[in-house]
Amino acid sequence: MIKRRIHIQTLLLPVIFFITGFCVSQNVDFNKVNELIDQAKLDSAIIVLEDLKPKLTNPYETGLYHYYQGFIYKRQDLHNKAFKEFLTSEKEFLSIDSLKDVADVNYEIYDLLKHQKNLKTNPLSYLDKYIEYAKKTEEPLYLARAYVKIGDIYNQDDNLKKTLLSYNKAITELAKIKDTVRIALVKMNIATAYNTITKQPDSALYYLKSILPSLKKINNTHFLFVNYNNQGQAYKLKEDYSEAIKYYKKAEAINLNVYDKKTRKILYENLSDSYRKNKDYSNAYHYADKLIKLKDSINETQQNISISEIKEQFDNEKLRADNLESEAKRRQNETIAIGLGGGLLAVGIFAFLIYKNTKRKQRIAEQEREIEIRKTEKILKEQELTTIDAMISGQEKERQRLAGDLHDSVGATLAAAKLQFSHLQVNHKKADDLDTLFTSTEELLNQAYDEVRSMAHLKNSGVIAKNGLLPAIEKLAKNASGVNDLKVDVQSFGLDERLENSLEIAIFRIIQELVTNVIKHANASEASISITQHDDSLSIIVEDNGVGFDAKNIQQKDGMGLSGIERRIEHLEGTMEVDSTPNKGASVLIDIPL
Repeated sequence: MIKRRIHIQTLLLPVIFFITGFCVSQNVDFNKVNELIDQAKLDSAIIVLEDLKPKLTNPYETGLYHYYQGFIYKRQDLHNKAFKEFLTSEKEFLSIDSLKDVADVNYEIYDLLKHQKNLKTNPLSYLDKYIEYAKKTEEPLYLARAYVKIGDIYNQDDNLKKTLLSYNKAITELAKIKDTVRIALVKMNIATAYNTITKQPDSALYYLKSILPSLKKINNTHFLFVNYNNQGQAYKLKEDYSEAIKYYKKAEAINLNVYDKKTRKILYENLSDSYRKNKDYSNAYHYADKLIKLKDSINETQQNISISEIKEQFDNEKLRADNLESEAKRRQNETIAIGLGGGLLAVGIFAFLIYKNTKRKQRIAEQEREIEIRKTEKILKEQELTTIDAMISGQEKERQRLAGDLHDSVGATLAAAKLQFSHLQVNHKKADDLDTLFTSTEELLNQAYDEVRSMAHLKNSGVIAKNGLLPAIEKLAKNASGVNDLKVDVQSFGLDERLENSLEIAIFRIIQELVTNVIKHANASEASISITQHDDSLSIIVEDNGVGFDAKNIQQKDGMGLSGIERRIEHLEGTMEVDSTPNKGASVLIDIPL
């Protein structure tokens, strides 16, 4: 049951990664077909395709025609027909060496065949062709698709470490093009891995619930269905069958495409099993009955037989073509055998050298892939170490500041109080001004107490007190105002509720460091702090009208502590932008996810 859920999720990924804009230009416009497919109007898309068929003028357009036919059949669960169309499309693209389109077709064939059970044809050979092309292009989207499929394979082998490594590589590639939707879908794959491999439903639920708002924004029924179904699976693993049924019913309430029979089949299996384990046998029987009827309509065995026959037919046609070509060459060789005997030997040697060279290139390619993997791992470790160093540096700086305050302020006051006590101890019997000495000593102790209390308040600045982040920042602005004739203004929007305490402290320290920079370096008369809380993020803007600086050189030095601030923000998974020009002030814009 759990393994099948992997299929329902990965079934949708090709739709996400499907590239609608092909590299080679064509005269026939397939945009209308693509729009109808996106709207799940598959019958209308077939009609438009048939209208375009007489207009096809070259192998590329013909290949594209069969590609769309195959894609429509795939969505209709007619996998044998889809397989035949994809093979025809691949043949057309190969005839014009359109390797990018050949790679796309092989990707679709792999995704099609891996959902067929007990199939003799090995789908991995098609995936290997796609991955080989993706490695050559180094395009983030192609590499991300490859890493996702590799992760799916490791998932099926119950190898969590390699599964998560592949999915994280996909996220790294997608981050290069800032594709947050696809990143959310890869995280849904990570949740599936936790459900299926390690049986850690709490970890799976963490990812599934965190990406749910993003899926609702794009309003894609397929992805919402998968999310609810997988949440149901997680609760089922926790043996909370009532909660599992709740999320399965949410998935059932989504209006899927009429052709998504295999998707609904998995849902009915889950619902029937959950009702049975919850001892609701009436509903268990109801969904078992729906499952039997749906299985009868899919007829997967007949599809497998048809796919095998189609594969054999294409292989035989290729073999006949190869035989005809070999026979023509043989007759030609017989005609010129006497004069070119030595030449044939040279050709044989040359072919052997080519073979050896090809093998050598393959070994080099494998070594380069291994080197690339090691480089990626090294970069990830370096980034982790850099983040840890930044945190340690910030903590050490805070300790040094606290030690300095204790030494310079509290230490001096207590030293004076000690001298007063020593004087009282020696002269208390003969001193005429005891009241004055007691009063003076009491004032020193009160001063020391006030200084320690002030330092404690400054340390937390109200963040961990009952008033929260905003009062702490307002107090910071009040204390900073007047220093160097500076006026600091605070504006807030939507900050009505408390945040998690450690997050409030981290945000306050960042703003405190920025305000300190303004005081020390900006020579400004006015500064402002703007905080806006959105549904899923917190936006912070710190501006001043000071002397400014060259923002282009900010990465080349550690000046003003901005690099340390940036590492703190990265640790919170946020982003920072600096906008400054000499003599025109500076602005720092920060976005932190909640």
